[in-house]
Amino acid sequence: MTIIPDADILAEALQIPFLSHRGPIHSLITALVLFIPVFAIYRKKTVPYFLALISHLLIGDYLTGGSQLLWPITTQLYGIGLRITGQTNTVLEWTAFIASIAVMIKFKDVNRLLQHSLSNIILAIPTFTVLLPALLAFPLLVPPWLIPPHLFYVILFSASIAIALTERQTRPNARS
Repeated sequence: MTIIPDADILAEALQIPFLSHRGPIHSLITALVLFIPVFAIYRKKTVPYFLALISHLLIGDYLTGGSQLLWPITTQLYGIGLRITGQTNTVLEWTAFIASIAVMIKFKDVNRLLQHSLSNIILAIPTFTVLLPALLAFPLLVPPWLIPPHLFYVILFSASIAIALTERQTRPNARS
């Protein structure tokens, strides 16, 4: 969930107008508007997912260069501009990664991800987003010690997607 805003990398690669990286999809306002119907349906259950989404905006991108947090009100970039290769960013990213693992274990999200559920197919979005820069040969300035957290999520999400797709193929056709 946290890296779904980086789907704008694909939009930028496809030259979709006004969807530059760290633009409108990285807006707190956009996130809130998109989540209003989800909040209306699922209420409190939505809060962790909303927080995960905005953590990307407020932690990741705010720290390492900024994003258009208040789009469409303004296109100004907000951020403090830590170097992605710096020690401070590395410590913060590893802290967030360890915290996310702890939360996933506490709420048994790993178990849910590894169960048959067609809804897990949506994980293709963040999985593809993580892999996209490498696939499109963007220059990666990410230091090697930040690659393991990304690999962990790519493997976990890929396993979840594979389980969901396997379920779909092995499920008997209800119309027969």
